[in-house]
Amino acid sequence: MSMHFDALAARVTADGAIAAEEILALRREGWSNGTIEPDEAEALFLANDAIREPSPEWTDFFVEALTEYALCSGSPRGYISQAMADTLVARISRDGQVDSMAELELLVRLLEKAVDVPTSLKDFALRQIESTVLTGSGPTRRGALSEDGINAVEAGLLRRMIFAAGGDRPAAVSEAEAAMLFRLKDAMLNRANAPEWKTLFVQGVANFLLASAHDPLSADRAAELEAFMNAKGAGVLGIFGKMAQGNIGESLSAVRQGKMGSPDHFGEMADAARLDEAESDWLLDKLMRSPDADDYEKALIAFIVEETGQPVTG
Repeated sequence: MSMHFDALAARVTADGAIAAEEILALRREGWSNGTIEPDEAEALFLANDAIREPSPEWTDFFVEALTEYALCSGSPRGYISQAMADTLVARISRDGQVDSMAELELLVRLLEKAVDVPTSLKDFALRQIESTVLTGSGPTRRGALSEDGINAVEAGLLRRMIFAAGGDRPAAVSEAEAAMLFRLKDAMLNRANAPEWKTLFVQGVANFLLASAHDPLSADRAAELEAFMNAKGAGVLGIFGKMAQGNIGESLSAVRQGKMGSPDHFGEMADAARLDEAESDWLLDKLMRSPDADDYEKALIAFIVEETGQPVTG
Protein backbone atom coordinates (compact mmCIF):
# COMPACT_ATOMS: atom_id res chain seq x y z
CA MET A 1 0.00 0.00 0.00
CA SER A 2 1.38 3.40 -0.95
CA MET A 3 1.88 6.02 1.72
CA HIS A 4 -0.73 8.23 0.04
CA PHE A 5 -3.33 5.46 -0.06
CA ASP A 6 -2.59 4.55 3.55
CA ALA A 7 -2.90 8.15 4.73
CA LEU A 8 -6.15 8.79 2.83
CA ALA A 9 -7.75 5.56 4.06
CA ALA A 10 -6.73 6.32 7.63
CA ARG A 11 -8.15 9.85 7.46
CA VAL A 12 -11.45 8.60 6.06
CA THR A 13 -11.66 5.98 8.78
CA ALA A 14 -11.03 8.66 11.43
CA ASP A 15 -13.38 11.30 10.01
CA GLY A 16 -16.23 9.08 8.84
CA ALA A 17 -16.53 11.06 5.60
CA ILE A 18 -14.90 11.19 2.19
CA ALA A 19 -14.94 13.79 -0.57
CA ALA A 20 -15.18 13.12 -4.30
CA GLU A 21 -11.59 14.25 -4.90
CA GLU A 22 -10.37 11.84 -2.21
CA ILE A 23 -12.19 8.97 -3.89
CA LEU A 24 -10.46 9.90 -7.13
CA ALA A 25 -7.10 9.94 -5.35
CA LEU A 26 -7.74 6.51 -3.83
CA ARG A 27 -8.72 5.20 -7.24
CA ARG A 28 -5.45 6.45 -8.75
CA GLU A 29 -3.33 5.12 -5.89
CA GLY A 30 -5.14 1.78 -5.69
CA TRP A 31 -4.44 0.93 -9.32
CA SER A 32 -0.96 2.47 -9.45
CA ASN A 33 0.56 -1.01 -9.81
CA GLY A 34 -2.36 -2.55 -11.69
CA THR A 35 -3.79 -4.48 -8.74
CA ILE A 36 -5.46 -4.06 -5.36
CA GLU A 37 -3.31 -5.52 -2.60
CA PRO A 38 -4.71 -7.31 0.48
CA ASP A 39 -3.76 -4.45 2.82
CA GLU A 40 -5.47 -1.97 0.48
CA ALA A 41 -8.59 -4.14 0.44
CA GLU A 42 -8.65 -4.17 4.24
CA ALA A 43 -8.19 -0.40 4.31
CA LEU A 44 -11.21 0.00 2.05
CA PHE A 45 -13.32 -2.23 4.30
CA LEU A 46 -12.29 -0.17 7.33
CA ALA A 47 -13.14 3.05 5.53
CA ASN A 48 -16.51 1.68 4.45
CA ASP A 49 -17.25 0.69 8.05
CA ALA A 50 -16.49 4.24 9.15
CA ILE A 51 -18.22 6.35 6.49
CA ARG A 52 -21.49 7.59 7.96
CA GLU A 53 -23.23 8.63 4.74
CA PRO A 54 -21.58 6.88 1.79
CA SER A 55 -22.08 8.58 -1.56
CA PRO A 56 -22.86 6.72 -4.79
CA GLU A 57 -19.29 7.55 -5.91
CA TRP A 58 -17.87 5.83 -2.84
CA THR A 59 -20.06 2.75 -3.28
CA ASP A 60 -19.06 2.49 -6.95
CA PHE A 61 -15.35 2.72 -6.09
CA PHE A 62 -15.59 0.31 -3.15
CA VAL A 63 -17.40 -2.31 -5.21
CA GLU A 64 -15.19 -1.91 -8.27
CA ALA A 65 -11.93 -2.07 -6.29
CA LEU A 66 -12.87 -5.08 -4.20
CA THR A 67 -14.34 -6.94 -7.16
CA GLU A 68 -11.01 -6.46 -8.90
CA TYR A 69 -9.22 -7.66 -5.78
CA ALA A 70 -11.34 -10.81 -5.41
CA LEU A 71 -11.30 -11.80 -9.08
CA CYS A 72 -7.62 -11.15 -9.72
CA SER A 73 -6.01 -12.47 -6.55
CA GLY A 74 -6.18 -16.12 -7.53
CA SER A 75 -5.47 -18.26 -10.56
CA PRO A 76 -7.03 -18.51 -13.03
CA ARG A 77 -8.32 -14.97 -13.21
CA GLY A 78 -12.07 -14.65 -12.80
CA TYR A 79 -12.48 -17.59 -10.41
CA ILE A 80 -13.05 -16.97 -6.71
CA SER A 81 -11.22 -19.53 -4.60
CA GLN A 82 -12.66 -21.05 -1.44
CA ALA A 83 -9.98 -19.23 0.56
CA MET A 84 -11.00 -15.87 -0.93
CA ALA A 85 -14.69 -16.64 -0.35
CA ASP A 86 -13.97 -17.49 3.28
CA THR A 87 -11.97 -14.27 3.69
CA LEU A 88 -14.75 -12.13 2.22
CA VAL A 89 -17.49 -13.75 4.30
CA ALA A 90 -15.45 -13.41 7.49
CA ARG A 91 -14.66 -9.74 6.74
CA ILE A 92 -18.18 -8.74 5.71
CA SER A 93 -19.99 -10.58 8.48
CA ARG A 94 -17.89 -9.66 11.49
CA ASP A 95 -21.09 -8.93 13.39
CA GLY A 96 -23.10 -11.70 11.74
CA GLN A 97 -24.63 -9.73 8.89
CA VAL A 98 -23.97 -7.37 6.01
CA ASP A 99 -24.16 -3.82 7.34
CA SER A 100 -23.96 -1.66 4.22
CA MET A 101 -25.39 -1.45 0.73
CA ALA A 102 -21.82 -1.26 -0.56
CA GLU A 103 -21.01 -4.70 0.88
CA LEU A 104 -24.28 -6.13 -0.37
CA GLU A 105 -23.66 -4.72 -3.83
CA LEU A 106 -20.15 -6.22 -3.72
CA LEU A 107 -21.58 -9.69 -3.12
CA VAL A 108 -24.01 -9.33 -6.00
CA ARG A 109 -21.32 -7.96 -8.34
CA LEU A 110 -19.03 -10.89 -7.56
CA LEU A 111 -21.79 -13.35 -8.47
CA GLU A 112 -22.36 -11.46 -11.71
CA LYS A 113 -18.71 -11.08 -12.73
CA ALA A 114 -17.06 -14.30 -11.57
CA VAL A 115 -16.76 -17.33 -13.81
CA ASP A 116 -17.38 -19.49 -10.77
CA VAL A 117 -18.04 -18.81 -7.09
CA PRO A 118 -17.89 -21.29 -4.18
CA THR A 119 -21.27 -22.45 -2.94
CA SER A 120 -20.57 -21.00 0.50
CA LEU A 121 -20.35 -17.46 -0.92
CA LYS A 122 -23.50 -17.89 -3.03
CA ASP A 123 -25.42 -19.18 -0.03
CA PHE A 124 -24.13 -16.38 2.18
CA ALA A 125 -25.22 -13.72 -0.32
CA LEU A 126 -28.73 -15.12 -0.66
CA ARG A 127 -29.12 -15.53 3.10
CA GLN A 128 -28.43 -11.84 3.58
CA ILE A 129 -31.42 -10.81 1.46
CA GLU A 130 -33.69 -13.48 2.89
CA SER A 131 -32.77 -12.54 6.46
CA THR A 132 -33.33 -8.84 5.80
CA VAL A 133 -36.77 -9.50 4.32
CA LEU A 134 -37.83 -11.84 7.12
CA THR A 135 -36.50 -9.69 9.96
CA GLY A 136 -37.17 -6.28 8.44
CA SER A 137 -33.67 -5.20 9.41
CA GLY A 138 -30.68 -4.61 7.15
CA PRO A 139 -29.20 -2.25 4.56
CA THR A 140 -32.20 -2.61 2.23
CA ARG A 141 -34.61 -1.55 5.00
CA ARG A 142 -33.24 1.84 5.90
CA GLY A 143 -34.62 5.29 5.20
CA ALA A 144 -36.95 5.37 2.21
CA LEU A 145 -36.58 1.58 1.84
CA SER A 146 -38.26 0.86 5.18
CA GLU A 147 -41.40 -0.79 3.82
CA ASP A 148 -43.80 -3.49 4.94
CA GLY A 149 -43.01 -6.06 2.29
CA ILE A 150 -40.38 -6.89 -0.31
CA ASN A 151 -39.27 -3.63 -1.88
CA ALA A 152 -38.08 -2.97 -5.41
CA VAL A 153 -34.41 -2.81 -4.36
CA GLU A 154 -34.61 -6.25 -2.74
CA ALA A 155 -36.42 -7.71 -5.74
CA GLY A 156 -33.76 -6.27 -8.03
CA LEU A 157 -30.89 -7.67 -5.95
CA LEU A 158 -32.54 -11.08 -5.76
CA ARG A 159 -33.04 -11.13 -9.52
CA ARG A 160 -29.40 -10.32 -10.15
CA MET A 161 -28.27 -12.98 -7.68
CA ILE A 162 -30.33 -15.91 -8.90
CA PHE A 163 -29.65 -15.22 -12.59
CA ALA A 164 -25.96 -14.35 -12.08
CA ALA A 165 -23.24 -16.02 -14.11
CA GLY A 166 -21.58 -17.24 -10.93
CA GLY A 167 -24.80 -18.41 -9.26
CA ASP A 168 -25.90 -21.96 -8.53
CA ARG A 169 -26.87 -22.46 -12.17
CA PRO A 170 -25.40 -19.77 -14.46
CA ALA A 171 -28.20 -17.63 -15.96
CA ALA A 172 -30.77 -20.03 -14.52
CA VAL A 173 -32.51 -20.63 -11.20
CA SER A 174 -31.48 -23.51 -8.96
CA GLU A 175 -33.77 -25.63 -6.78
CA ALA A 176 -32.44 -23.95 -3.63
CA GLU A 177 -33.14 -20.53 -5.11
CA ALA A 178 -36.66 -21.50 -6.22
CA ALA A 179 -37.39 -22.88 -2.76
CA MET A 180 -36.17 -19.60 -1.27
CA LEU A 181 -38.56 -17.67 -3.54
CA PHE A 182 -41.44 -19.80 -2.25
CA ARG A 183 -40.37 -19.21 1.38
CA LEU A 184 -40.27 -15.46 0.86
CA LYS A 185 -43.59 -15.54 -0.97
CA ASP A 186 -45.28 -17.39 1.90
CA ALA A 187 -43.76 -15.09 4.51
CA MET A 188 -44.65 -11.88 2.68
CA LEU A 189 -48.23 -12.62 1.58
CA ASN A 190 -50.64 -9.75 2.12
CA ARG A 191 -47.78 -7.27 2.52
CA ALA A 192 -47.17 -4.14 0.45
CA ASN A 193 -44.76 -5.91 -1.90
CA ALA A 194 -43.31 -4.13 -4.92
CA PRO A 195 -44.73 -5.28 -8.29
CA GLU A 196 -41.21 -6.38 -9.24
CA TRP A 197 -41.35 -9.06 -6.55
CA LYS A 198 -44.36 -10.85 -8.03
CA THR A 199 -42.77 -10.79 -11.47
CA LEU A 200 -39.53 -12.22 -10.07
CA PHE A 201 -41.32 -14.98 -8.15
CA VAL A 202 -43.21 -16.13 -11.21
CA GLN A 203 -40.30 -15.94 -13.63
CA GLY A 204 -37.78 -17.39 -11.18
CA VAL A 205 -39.81 -20.46 -10.19
CA ALA A 206 -40.94 -21.06 -13.76
CA ASN A 207 -37.33 -20.86 -14.95
CA PHE A 208 -36.37 -23.55 -12.45
CA LEU A 209 -39.26 -25.80 -13.44
CA LEU A 210 -39.05 -25.43 -17.20
CA ALA A 211 -35.31 -25.34 -17.77
CA SER A 212 -33.57 -27.69 -15.41
CA ALA A 213 -33.04 -31.18 -14.10
CA HIS A 214 -34.22 -31.83 -10.56
CA ASP A 215 -33.40 -34.09 -7.68
CA PRO A 216 -36.26 -36.41 -6.72
CA LEU A 217 -38.34 -35.89 -3.60
CA SER A 218 -37.93 -38.28 -0.69
CA ALA A 219 -39.56 -41.67 -1.18
CA ASP A 220 -42.19 -40.94 1.47
CA ARG A 221 -43.15 -37.59 -0.03
CA ALA A 222 -43.23 -39.00 -3.55
CA ALA A 223 -45.48 -41.84 -2.41
CA GLU A 224 -47.80 -39.37 -0.70
CA LEU A 225 -48.12 -37.33 -3.87
CA GLU A 226 -48.57 -40.47 -5.97
CA ALA A 227 -51.50 -41.63 -3.86
CA PHE A 228 -52.91 -38.13 -3.79
CA MET A 229 -52.81 -37.74 -7.55
CA ASN A 230 -54.14 -41.25 -8.22
CA ALA A 231 -57.44 -40.40 -6.56
CA LYS A 232 -60.42 -40.91 -8.85
CA GLY A 233 -60.99 -37.85 -10.99
CA ALA A 234 -59.74 -35.76 -13.86
CA GLY A 235 -55.99 -35.95 -13.21
CA VAL A 236 -53.29 -33.41 -13.68
CA LEU A 237 -54.44 -32.68 -17.22
CA GLY A 238 -57.76 -31.48 -15.89
CA ILE A 239 -56.16 -29.53 -13.07
CA PHE A 240 -53.89 -27.56 -15.36
CA GLY A 241 -56.68 -27.18 -17.89
CA LYS A 242 -58.91 -25.48 -15.36
CA MET A 243 -56.00 -23.36 -14.24
CA ALA A 244 -55.41 -22.26 -17.81
CA GLN A 245 -59.08 -21.32 -18.08
CA GLY A 246 -58.81 -19.15 -15.00
CA ASN A 247 -60.36 -21.42 -12.35
CA ILE A 248 -57.03 -21.75 -10.58
CA GLY A 249 -58.19 -21.35 -7.01
CA GLU A 250 -60.95 -23.94 -7.47
CA SER A 251 -58.55 -26.32 -9.15
CA LEU A 252 -55.88 -26.09 -6.45
CA SER A 253 -58.51 -26.55 -3.78
CA ALA A 254 -59.67 -29.72 -5.52
CA VAL A 255 -56.10 -30.95 -5.77
CA ARG A 256 -55.46 -30.43 -2.08
CA GLN A 257 -58.68 -32.21 -1.16
CA GLY A 258 -57.76 -35.23 -3.28
CA LYS A 259 -60.66 -34.82 -5.68
CA MET A 260 -58.61 -34.99 -8.87
CA GLY A 261 -56.10 -37.54 -10.09
CA SER A 262 -55.42 -40.31 -12.58
CA PRO A 263 -53.06 -43.29 -12.80
CA ASP A 264 -51.21 -41.75 -15.74
CA HIS A 265 -50.79 -38.34 -14.17
CA PHE A 266 -47.17 -37.86 -15.19
CA GLY A 267 -47.91 -38.52 -18.85
CA GLU A 268 -50.84 -36.14 -18.71
CA MET A 269 -48.69 -33.53 -17.01
CA ALA A 270 -46.16 -33.73 -19.83
CA ASP A 271 -48.94 -33.20 -22.35
CA ALA A 272 -50.40 -30.33 -20.38
CA ALA A 273 -47.36 -28.34 -19.37
CA ARG A 274 -44.22 -30.30 -20.28
CA LEU A 275 -43.29 -30.84 -16.64
CA ASP A 276 -41.56 -34.12 -15.94
CA GLU A 277 -42.08 -36.32 -12.89
CA ALA A 278 -39.60 -34.55 -10.64
CA GLU A 279 -40.82 -31.12 -11.73
CA SER A 280 -44.50 -31.86 -11.18
CA ASP A 281 -43.77 -33.44 -7.80
CA TRP A 282 -41.74 -30.42 -6.72
CA LEU A 283 -44.46 -27.97 -7.72
CA LEU A 284 -47.31 -29.94 -6.18
CA ASP A 285 -45.31 -30.32 -2.98
CA LYS A 286 -45.10 -26.53 -2.72
CA LEU A 287 -48.71 -25.85 -3.76
CA MET A 288 -50.15 -28.34 -1.28
CA ARG A 289 -48.55 -26.66 1.75
CA SER A 290 -51.35 -24.12 2.10
CA PRO A 291 -55.12 -24.66 1.92
CA ASP A 292 -55.84 -22.00 -0.69
CA ALA A 293 -54.13 -20.73 -3.82
CA ASP A 294 -52.77 -17.23 -3.49
CA ASP A 295 -52.32 -14.68 -6.28
CA TYR A 296 -48.66 -15.59 -6.69
CA GLU A 297 -49.42 -19.27 -7.23
CA LYS A 298 -52.18 -18.42 -9.67
CA ALA A 299 -49.85 -16.19 -11.65
CA LEU A 300 -47.15 -18.89 -11.64
CA ILE A 301 -49.46 -21.58 -13.00
CA ALA A 302 -50.90 -19.26 -15.63
CA PHE A 303 -47.36 -18.34 -16.71
CA ILE A 304 -46.28 -21.99 -16.96
CA VAL A 305 -49.30 -22.91 -19.06
CA GLU A 306 -48.78 -19.91 -21.34
CA GLU A 307 -45.03 -20.48 -21.69
CA THR A 308 -45.45 -24.09 -22.79
CA GLY A 309 -47.77 -23.00 -25.60
CA GLN A 310 -50.22 -25.79 -24.82
CA PRO A 311 -53.31 -24.47 -23.08
CA VAL A 312 -55.46 -27.50 -22.27
CA THR A 313 -59.04 -28.24 -21.33
CA GLY A 314 -60.39 -30.31 -18.49
